Amino acid sequence: MISNEEKVRAAIADQAGEWFVTNDEGPLDAQASEAMVAWLKTSPVHIEEFLGVATIARDLKEARTESEYSLEAILERARAEDGTTVQPLWPRVIEIVRGTTSGRWLPAAVAMAACAVLSVGLLLMWNVRPFQPPSVPDAITALHFETRHGEQLTRRLADNSVVHLNTDSAVTVRYGKTERLVMIRSGEAEFEIAHEPDRAFRVIAGSAEVVDLGTKFDVRLENDATVVTVVEGRVAVGASNSRQNHSPQSVQLSADQQIRVTAGEGPSAPVAVDAQRATAWLHRQIAFDHEPLEQVAAEYNRYSSKPIEIATPALRDLRISGVFATDDPEAFIAFLRSLKGVRVEVTETRIRVS
Repeated sequence: MISNEEKVRAAIADQAGEWFVTNDEGPLDAQASEAMVAWLKTSPVHIEEFLGVATIARDLKEARTESEYSLEAILERARAEDGTTVQPLWPRVIEIVRGTTSGRWLPAAVAMAACAVLSVGLLLMWNVRPFQPPSVPDAITALHFETRHGEQLTRRLADNSVVHLNTDSAVTVRYGKTERLVMIRSGEAEFEIAHEPDRAFRVIAGSAEVVDLGTKFDVRLENDATVVTVVEGRVAVGASNSRQNHSPQSVQLSADQQIRVTAGEGPSAPVAVDAQRATAWLHRQIAFDHEPLEQVAAEYNRYSSKPIEIATPALRDLRISGVFATDDPEAFIAFLRSLKGVRVEVTETRIRVS
């Protein structure tokens, strides 16, 4: 199954091809030139895909000047291949180029072209395709990032802000002219914001809306609430249905403060926390200070392929402390077995504590 990230990458590659053709056919007017620059500045991925298209186009043009790889020779080979299935050439050439060193890929690409009638259109498109600038919407196309159970992901955004995704998380990023907007669909994310005074950075997560005031902060969706923790700087937190930033319902938080926003109730009063401990997941750790085993088990289960099941109800309130690696279940199991009066049974599907 193709992931959302791969779909977004493919869409960017298509846009890069359109921009290259438009630019190759002649000088762009002021409006088209400005639109192309804006598209390239959206993300380093846009620049990477555009350069890839330009490199392939350049080498294919050079191939046409050699007799062995001339358009006439390729066309003759294509006609001689009776019964050859016609397939789109572009994705296959891309695959060859990315997987082969620059000195060896050209003959392979041309041989493939000989097996596809569509190669004629590819080789001629630079000269015969009508001028049709790609449409540029007012708001940049949304990008989607997500992680599966136990996975984590870090992405640098177009403005050099950084988003870290925790396990089982999904976000949508939309950058426009007046604001930068992130929607957290599930899970947890930490943000390191690049300051832009003319474009606010907003995060919508469940019942909460977070407006960056120059900071690093963590947002986590729980069952019935959204928890915001500030690591550095300040944020303004309000209800997600608020019509105005910094409305009377908004509460400002600074470093080492945390707030909970419950649907229909608005933000609670901020509390002091150890932000580094709250974001220990960035280092693939979970940290606890005299907290009930039930809560520890729930946090551990966010990462483990074998969930913890507390079979004895009295153990749920057992208080424990420590820092544990999320990717080292054996060490955590050994810790549980070291607790007095606790028995741990590991099966193929779960960890049973009694």
